[in-house]
Amino acid sequence: MLSSKRLILAHFWLAFGLFGLALLLGAWQMFIRSPMAAWIGNPEWYYRSLTAHGTVMAYVFPTLVAMGFGYAISESSLNQKLVGRQWAWAGFWLVVIGSVTAMVPVSLGWASVLYTFYPPLIGNPGYYIGVVLVVLGSWIWVALMAINLAVWKRANPGAAVPLPMYANVASSWLWGWTAVGAAAELIFQLLPVALGFKSTIDAGLARVFFSWTLHAIVYFWLMPTYIAYYTIVPRAIGGKLYSDAMARISFVLFLVVAMPIGIHHTFADPQVGAGFKFIHSAFTAIVALPTLLTVFNICASVEIAGRLRGGRGPFGWLLALPWRNPVMLAVAFSFIMLGFGGAGGLINMSYQLDASIHNTQWITGHFHLIFGGAIVIMYFVIAYDLWPHLTGREIMSVGLMRLQLWLWFIGMIVTTFPWHYVGILGMPRRMAFFDYSDPLIAPEAIPVVMSAFGGFVLLASAIVFFVILFRSQSARPAEAGPYRFAVAVHPPIRVPAALNGHALWIALMIGLTISNYGFPIAQLAWRSDTNVPAFYVGTQK
Repeated sequence: MLSSKRLILAHFWLAFGLFGLALLLGAWQMFIRSPMAAWIGNPEWYYRSLTAHGTVMAYVFPTLVAMGFGYAISESSLNQKLVGRQWAWAGFWLVVIGSVTAMVPVSLGWASVLYTFYPPLIGNPGYYIGVVLVVLGSWIWVALMAINLAVWKRANPGAAVPLPMYANVASSWLWGWTAVGAAAELIFQLLPVALGFKSTIDAGLARVFFSWTLHAIVYFWLMPTYIAYYTIVPRAIGGKLYSDAMARISFVLFLVVAMPIGIHHTFADPQVGAGFKFIHSAFTAIVALPTLLTVFNICASVEIAGRLRGGRGPFGWLLALPWRNPVMLAVAFSFIMLGFGGAGGLINMSYQLDASIHNTQWITGHFHLIFGGAIVIMYFVIAYDLWPHLTGREIMSVGLMRLQLWLWFIGMIVTTFPWHYVGILGMPRRMAFFDYSDPLIAPEAIPVVMSAFGGFVLLASAIVFFVILFRSQSARPAEAGPYRFAVAVHPPIRVPAALNGHALWIALMIGLTISNYGFPIAQLAWRSDTNVPAFYVGTQK
């Protein structure tokens, strides 16, 4: 049941439209930083583009996908109309207005501070106000997901909450709490300076607030992908989910252990003590647990599908899998990129090893492989899977879908692997220009050119993706039927209270966040000698 089709389509079209524009900027950035392009002369254009690219890709695009997919999950899994649809539209328009408000000063060169907006760089207040509006719009979605689940529970006392909605609400709560750190930095640190009420800022405190959001946001990006792993993949390839309970445990573990880990992004910063850096490093290692559970659960589910298709022996089920099915291709590609990206993450979270790759192109390769690779390829699957139910028309050309996924996978590997390599060589990230005639930098020229070609392949993949969606809009009508999610081998009739609600896990999430961030924030806030003069970007002040 999807009675809010226009609402969901609006979220997806805006999400992927902005994604396409941001991808164009990303391809341009890779080209002009490579030996293939002449120096543009003004580095500000590069940083302006990078700020727009990062802001859209980090905040707006995944938030809109999560919101649109969340509304679809709510109506389909609970089999009830969305409660508060007018508020959902209000949240959508807040995101639209916030995106425009933020991008105008960025386009004018008044806010080239990158999406991390680390002070003492200060951009135009319009940029920060726009980001706050996007967050406020997303918080309406958070509230609506909790409200819709509460309405369903009142109508179905004691029943097991459907796994898609259980995971969806966990995702919304994670985002609701994750965004508090960046919101606190924006409202209490950056905006007073940007508006001229102050001329100094505590850069260390601001970075700690942002670290609250900086890594946990990655798991918010991951949540729609993991929901697709569990609830779309087994059904789409003709199998069943191996374990419903293990899936629930994975999602609540993300709630608990994804939050208190962000200070590992400030290993090189002197403001935070070594003790808390070590604690966050340890918790970052623990966050691998829900991913390991997910990999086991989904691999077992895929094996079930292979054996149901006649696969025999220890590995015969692999050959029996529907490899021409785009969903099967996508999950395989996603797992490969998640494996490589996760392995790189083990280096980043190590208190000792991080020093060798901190702020190098290794970091850029790592998070693009996770987000742009493992996560975004499953966003494509979500769109392909939902589109016939949203438009009433069939998706055109399964062959084109396979081509698009192959191009995305190849493009992401060709883009990110050279970044890891040049990062080991010491190439810094966030640099607008490199002199490749310098003998010290010359060995990095070929890998950089390779990564730029990878960016063009990604752009080609995105073009194919839009061709598929636009062609499907004019395809012949088709009755898609009700939208269904995967069924577990042993569907739950009743589940333990702890795995049928979120209160315990939310309390643990908040408690661990306060224990891991409380002292560093209080310590820095108490001191009066840590402020530095603000540096205003562009011509604005």
